[in-house]
Formats: sequence, C-alpha cells, structure tokens
Amino acid sequence: MTVEIVKTAPETKTATKTAGTTAAKTGASAAAREAAAKKKAAQKKAALKKAAVRKVSRAALQRAKALRAVRIARQQIGDPYRYGATGPGAFDCSGLVQYAWRKAGVRLPRTTWSIKSAVRKKVSWGSFKPGDLIFTSGGGHVGMYVGDGKMVHAPRTGTRVRIDKLDAYRRSSFVGAVRPGA
Repeated sequence: MTVEIVKTAPETKTATKTAGTTAAKTGASAAAREAAAKKKAAQKKAALKKAAVRKVSRAALQRAKALRAVRIARQQIGDPYRYGATGPGAFDCSGLVQYAWRKAGVRLPRTTWSIKSAVRKKVSWGSFKPGDLIFTSGGGHVGMYVGDGKMVHAPRTGTRVRIDKLDAYRRSSFVGAVRPGA
C-alpha cells in the first residue's frame, strides 16, 4: 500500500499561521523574560538601597539609646529615694540609671562600682554627652548627664529623684564617667 501526502492550501495557511504564532510566542516569551529580569534587578537594587538606608552607625544607635535613657530617667523625677530600690516608683542612685538604660535596651550591673568597671567607654570631665553616667563621692554615687551641665539622680534617703547642676562639689568629688551602649 502506498500513501500519498497531499497538501492543500488551507493546511498551508494553518501551518504558516501556527509557525508565525510560534515565532510570535517565542519573541513574546523572550521579551517577557527580559522584562521580568529587569523588574527583578530593579527590585534587588531597591532592596539594597533600603538596606543601606536602614543601616545605622554604632554611634547613632548609642545616641538614640542614650536619649531614650535620659527621657526615661527624667520621667522618674519626684519618685522617692529608697536604698536598694530599682523602680518603678522608688530608686536608689544605681537603680535609677540601671532602670533607665534597661528601658533603652542596655543591660547594666546593679551597683555603682560594678557599673563603672563593666562599661568600657570612659569619659573625662567636660566631655559628657546626654546619657553618660557620672560617678562622684568616691565612686559611691552615680547620676546620669542630661545636658546643659546637669544630671538626674536619686541623691540619698529622704530625698526624691531630681536634676542638679554639676557644681564645684560634684567636680571635686568626681571619680569618673562612662558611656553605656558605646
């Protein structure tokens, strides 16, 4: 038996049309792939740009935490001094600074001596920035610098948390200062 293949005009048209459609589809899919690649590259570039914007220097992060700690400490003004108290509601000097810095995201030891030795960044008199911890009275007292030559602290039994100037007495009894979170 012999088979003879005969092409008719409509089949030729269909074949041509299909071939043209396939060529169009191939061109379209290439264009779609190219557009998708461009879109993906643009998204990657935007993500990198966002990451760069969100990246914050250590110094900027420390300043932000310090300002938060100062704000928290100021909110405690008027709370009574109570030996060994760490708030909220009552504080001793180290309890106040520990509480404020903890709320700002920095953990500090409990006592003035342990805070002074644990925080690595030491600060000299006159180089204070808000949030720095100032040690006076032979190292037995600590307050937090709030700016403008003043510190917030819980002075002693019978007093309340308050802001005082860094006067001549504080200067004469100054034993050091540290910058937490640095």
